[in-house]
Amino acid sequence: MRDNELTIRGLLLGALIAMIFTAANIYLGLRVAITIASSIPAAVISMGILRAFNTGTIRENNIVQTVASSGGTLSAIIFVLPGLVMIGYWQGFDYVTTFLICALGGILGVLFSIPLRRTLVVNTPLPFPEGVAAAEVLKVGATGDEASPNAIERNRGPLVVAFGALMSAALQAITFTGVAAAEMTKYFRLALGATGIDLGFSLALLGAGHLVGLSVGLAMLAGLLITWAGFVPIWTQGAHGDAATIADTVWRQVRFVGAGAIGTAAIWSMIKLVKPLIEGFQATMKARSAAGATALHARDDRDIPAWLIVLLSVVCLVMIGWLLWNFIDAGWLSPLSWPLTIGGVIFVVVVGFFIATVAGYMAALIGASNSPVSGIGILATVIGAVLLATFAQPLLGPQATRALTAFCLFAVAIVFSVATISNDNLQDLKTGQLVGASPWRQQLALIVGVIAGSLVIPLVLDMLNHAYGFPGDPNRHAIGEPLGAPQATLISTLAHGILNGNVPWNLIGIGVIVGVVCIAVDEVLGVLKLIRLPPLAIGIGIYLPMSATEPVIIGAIAGWLYNRAMEKRPNAEMAKRFGVLLASGLVVGESLLGIINSGVIVATNNPAPFAFAPAGFAEASNYVGMALFIAFTLYAYWWVSRQSKIG
Repeated sequence: MRDNELTIRGLLLGALIAMIFTAANIYLGLRVAITIASSIPAAVISMGILRAFNTGTIRENNIVQTVASSGGTLSAIIFVLPGLVMIGYWQGFDYVTTFLICALGGILGVLFSIPLRRTLVVNTPLPFPEGVAAAEVLKVGATGDEASPNAIERNRGPLVVAFGALMSAALQAITFTGVAAAEMTKYFRLALGATGIDLGFSLALLGAGHLVGLSVGLAMLAGLLITWAGFVPIWTQGAHGDAATIADTVWRQVRFVGAGAIGTAAIWSMIKLVKPLIEGFQATMKARSAAGATALHARDDRDIPAWLIVLLSVVCLVMIGWLLWNFIDAGWLSPLSWPLTIGGVIFVVVVGFFIATVAGYMAALIGASNSPVSGIGILATVIGAVLLATFAQPLLGPQATRALTAFCLFAVAIVFSVATISNDNLQDLKTGQLVGASPWRQQLALIVGVIAGSLVIPLVLDMLNHAYGFPGDPNRHAIGEPLGAPQATLISTLAHGILNGNVPWNLIGIGVIVGVVCIAVDEVLGVLKLIRLPPLAIGIGIYLPMSATEPVIIGAIAGWLYNRAMEKRPNAEMAKRFGVLLASGLVVGESLLGIINSGVIVATNNPAPFAFAPAGFAEASNYVGMALFIAFTLYAYWWVSRQSKIG
């Protein structure tokens, strides 16, 4: 029965959680350049609240986390939209315009991801680490007939999740005080060059590594080594000055190489998916026409009807066209109003669907939290800016450069909404598949979550713009220190650089070559039946900071070692599932505490409200953080290995 799946209660609870997570993520992302995935924390909160009613089901809890995660994911629009303020084209965030950018793009992200469901979710070996983790959390929290038939798993499973959550929350709480550092960075000379080590001590990322598996972990390690043992020390040869300054400056250039590699791998992934996408769409059509003995299966495996997908898509695109027309208005771009409007809509459809596919694939590969959505924004910005520089700028002249930059950012913001939602939605649909949810009900819930998040985003952005502002804004009148917004700074700089003719194409070109080599190596490994190194994961390892990839790599290796050790046990499969539950708990605890901390940051206007360690303790805190990370990791795996023992 699905009567208690899509409920008003679940939709309202999910929308409320979505609004809270969205607001917290916007501030945190603009301040420290990260956002927190809300899927698993929402599932935990939902189970706690609905259990009080004694009527909540695993599928209703899944609807709550679906609404909450889709709304919270939209907060990633901060990676693009503030750029319009930074270049001085906007002086604030108009509520209706900002709401429509997020809502229309987000709804298209839901609609574009529906044809991908069978290919990337149902008929796939892809790991979907966070989707699996969310499903495991929902399953161990289930009661009554939905609970596991295995007594040990039923009794100890929730304890394993809670233990993992407490471990990661405890370590993060210590880092909040300043006694233990969250990461340790050391730069040093290597021959005539310079390089560095940036170690992250996040148990949540370690848990994500356990969930993504050894193949992705080793691929990210390859990308990390390409950057820090290859490009950085080679490109700093003979450079004079401080090792930290030199290495960090070169690494920021290497990120363009990573962007090129990600773009190349993304295109290759799209090419490989063309045939299965067509087959998946055909399977969707057949599933909806199934009858007789398969009627129940068809009911459980239905998507939103194709006619409704087409209708909603047309409505969204017409409104997007209206948005683009109004944005052009009577300025420098008005002579090309119609071509730019029509071209903008085509850009949203073509690039939006392509990037939606790539974003969904990345969520399947490494999880939505670790997907480099800013890399996707870079890819879309390059495409949009190059098109405008080629076809529009020669007709409008150099005086229209700033307006064209703004138009590029505006269109990319819509595409970015599409991409971020697709990145999260396929993960949610995977969770739904694992807990027996009805896809069409979950897809409706995704749309509700998009609208809930979109209602909050313009209010929070405008409030923060007035309170703090953004760097480079010529109209800034805020009193407080400006919010860094590093991704928006990079993307707006890139768009302006392309239209001004000073973008580092040579670096991106090198990245394309690296991507091609990685694709070739992966294909050869596949032919030899050796462990694969997904090219996209290698590009991610090049692009992301070492502190974000290193814990994932450690987690992937630790998970592999744990699973090998558990294979010797008679209940090996249950023991391995306990490892998944532990990893899920590690993600849960740090995410929940991170959201609470971000709320305190906003309330107190203090970026470190719990810090009390003296300034002179900073160096020692690095080693305390490392020691605690190692100790917590070893103890966590030792403890969980004991829980699966019989007797």
